[in-house]
Amino acid sequence: MPSSMNTQISIIIPVYNETGTIIQTLSHLAKAFKGIQPEVIVVDGNPKGNTIAAIDPIFHSANIDLKTIIPKRSGRAVQMNTGAKLSKGTILLFLHADTIISGQAVNRMIQQIENPSLTCGAFSLGIQKPAKAYRLNEFMDNLRSGLTRLPYGDQAQFFRKEYFEKLGGFAEIPLMEDVEIMQRVKKRKDQCRILPEKVYTSARRWEKEGILFCTLRNWTLISLYSLGVSPHRLARFYR
Repeated sequence: MPSSMNTQISIIIPVYNETGTIIQTLSHLAKAFKGIQPEVIVVDGNPKGNTIAAIDPIFHSANIDLKTIIPKRSGRAVQMNTGAKLSKGTILLFLHADTIISGQAVNRMIQQIENPSLTCGAFSLGIQKPAKAYRLNEFMDNLRSGLTRLPYGDQAQFFRKEYFEKLGGFAEIPLMEDVEIMQRVKKRKDQCRILPEKVYTSARRWEKEGILFCTLRNWTLISLYSLGVSPHRLARFYR
C-alpha cells in the first residue's frame, strides 16, 4: 500500500556473517513493501563483506533500492548509525537480518507514522517456530515491552529521521543500544507506539542455547543493565 504522504522509508539492516538469512530477509522485504520501493541499506560488520557478497544481484533491480556498506568500524550500533547517516528516507526502520516483516505490518506503520505527534515505534514480537514454548516467550516479551514501553531491537524499531538525529542516534555501546535509546525516548516523554502487528524473528539463538537458558540469561542481562552494570561488562556474557 503506497503511503498517502510524501514519505520515503529507509530500512537499515546491520549484518555480520548472515549469508544464511539475508536472502530470505530481502525476499520478504520485496513482497512486504510492494508498490512502495523503500531504500534498503545493508551494513556489513565483517570487513570481508561476506554477507554482502552473498546477496543475489536480482535484488539490485527488484522493487527495493538496495545499497550495501562496509563501515570502518563494526558493532551493531555503529553499523545502524552509519546506515542512518547515509539514508535518504524520512522514516528509518531498523531491521535485524533474521527478522521478517509482513505487508500488513508495513501498512500499519505507514498509517501510524502519518500522525505527526508519533516520533517512533516498534512492532510486537513473533518467533518463527510453532512450539508452544515460543508462544509463551512471545507473550512475556510483549507484556514486558507493553508495560515498560521499552521495545527491543528485534521488534524492528522505527523513527522519524529528524527525531532520530535529534536523539543523537544509537549509543555506540557493545550491547543494549536498543534499550538505551528507548530509555531516552521515555525520559523525554515523547510518543512511542508499539504496534500489535508482529515481526517474526528467528528462533536460532533459543534453539542453540536452549529456551530456558536463553530467556534467563536475557532477563539477567537487562536486570543488571537496569541496575547500572556497564554494557561493556555485560557483552562478555552475551557473545
